Amino acid sequence: MLAFWLAHYGFEVTVIERSPAPRKSGGHAVDLFKPAMDIIEMMGILDHVEAQSAGTEVLSIHREGKRLIDLPEVLVFSAVSERHVEIMRDDLSEILYGASAPGAEYIFGDSITDLADDGAGVRVAFDRASDRRFDLVVGADGLHSHVRGLVFGPESGYSHWLGQYLAVASIPNYLDLSDRALMYPQVDKIAGMYSAAQLSDARAFFLFRTPEPLDYHHRDVGRQKALLGEVYADVGWELPRMLAEIDATDTFYMDSITQLRMDTWSKGRITLVGDAGCCPGPAVGGSTSLAVVGAYVLAGEIAAAAGDHARAYPAYEAALREYVEVSRKLALTASGTLVPKSRLGLCTLVHGARILGHLPSSLTRSLSRLVAARRINIHDTFALRDYQGLISR
Repeated sequence: MLAFWLAHYGFEVTVIERSPAPRKSGGHAVDLFKPAMDIIEMMGILDHVEAQSAGTEVLSIHREGKRLIDLPEVLVFSAVSERHVEIMRDDLSEILYGASAPGAEYIFGDSITDLADDGAGVRVAFDRASDRRFDLVVGADGLHSHVRGLVFGPESGYSHWLGQYLAVASIPNYLDLSDRALMYPQVDKIAGMYSAAQLSDARAFFLFRTPEPLDYHHRDVGRQKALLGEVYADVGWELPRMLAEIDATDTFYMDSITQLRMDTWSKGRITLVGDAGCCPGPAVGGSTSLAVVGAYVLAGEIAAAAGDHARAYPAYEAALREYVEVSRKLALTASGTLVPKSRLGLCTLVHGARILGHLPSSLTRSLSRLVAARRINIHDTFALRDYQGLISR
């Protein structure tokens, strides 16, 4: 995203990617809300993104010995954005790579080992390639950003754990899911499955709360799978089959639901974008949309300042800070609602879903339109700036 917009404004862009090729990790579905969708449309790739929509139409909540509670997806998301697409992470990455590759230099299979900012530029040392010099460096390498660690120090100084973990894995679609996502809520944990129109397999997902942080390294997949099995060992439904399939899969992701709270995302000629600088909490805070918006704003401010980082970086942070705070608050609310803390919370979640699920389809559509008309959509609060028009003047 950032590479596309910087190249669009005439800058020479180099992207360093640790994986040997564009990633196809079997990732989970991500949400693009109105501000991000508006940016996607400006890029001319809206049709491609919508064509790869996950196609989930119904969220079904499982209850032991009772009928499923079906919630239309349009109602689930209408309160947070009037415009929304759910897309598999791999599909979005492929589309963005295709859009940005013609205007950027991509270096695969390498990583940054050192950064030296001398005020006039940044010397970048690589694991494999020879050192190179750049005018600006942007860390866009996620929650556990190595760039951030090199510049700002250990992650522990900025991370705030929200008491929960997320896990996602690719497993066979043995329930033949297509347009339906299944969710099984319990106290302090939920589990579920979904697929997508373009997938031959399914995704198993888990959100769970623990009293203390779990002891594991974020790249130790074996340890993560073992911990997940312990958390869900006493849960029925499809969990025995799901956990067995997860033991055999190579596409597995688990991480803490953690917010990054930094006073600034920039130091000298180096800055951060997306989860690397302001992660609101994976799966609960709209981090994908926030990353898209952040990249658009950063590129626009760099262009508006004619490449002067001393003007661009503060403007970027000032423009985005309120949206980051909104996303953080949403994450705190969502983390408490999605994963019930008590039997009462579980009953409230189930009964609320049951009431909404029994609404006639005509009333559901009317309610969605009412929410949009009253403009209370949480993720639609950010007003995009027309940087192209600003630069043209």
